[in-house]
Amino acid sequence: MKTILICGAVALLLTSVSRADIKEVAAQCADCHGENGLSTESDVPILAGQSEYLIEDALMAFSENERPCEDSKFRDGDTSRALTNMCEIAKKLTEDQMVELGKHYSGIEFVGVTQEFDSTLVAKGATVHERNCEKCHSEGGSYADDDAGILAGQWTPYLRTSIKKFLSKQRPMADKMSVKINRLKPEDFEALYSFYASNLNCLLYTSDAADDMQCV
Repeated sequence: MKTILICGAVALLLTSVSRADIKEVAAQCADCHGENGLSTESDVPILAGQSEYLIEDALMAFSENERPCEDSKFRDGDTSRALTNMCEIAKKLTEDQMVELGKHYSGIEFVGVTQEFDSTLVAKGATVHERNCEKCHSEGGSYADDDAGILAGQWTPYLRTSIKKFLSKQRPMADKMSVKINRLKPEDFEALYSFYASNLNCLLYTSDAADDMQCV
């Protein structure tokens, strides 16, 4: 019994150290991704509310140079620091830290950004989404547990850059996504961007009434 109690105490100590460590790491992430992962920079994605798996998988991909890594300045804190990029940052993390960061950010509520969009394209964007994206990005792109990333309320400039990387094959994608994305036209993407941005102040469509969607 004594041995069990000692082991339990050690486990609790290790857990508390891990949590403190992750808070420290997350505080560094905030210098670009904003406090609690709620980015205020249009080219930096919101991390809060994304699934554990999505964040862990992204960090692992960056650490192995499987995703493009552009140099970027720090957006907060000491902004005079040298430029950095996600590959350099991810390589400094242990696998355990990646897992814990996923847990950390997935436990924070996603808050979409208020941004401009073309209200005349929202209904079309809803239709394009339903036909091509809903199976993996369900509930209008707002469901984190799909492990495919929350699109509704994410920064539009970030989404634009991500699509460009997919289309140019700088960023790998699953075959089923490739089939869908490569058949879309530029105007389809514009409609999608407006649809995802509109989820903050527009009624979500139903599969039978996308054409009747009205912004409020």
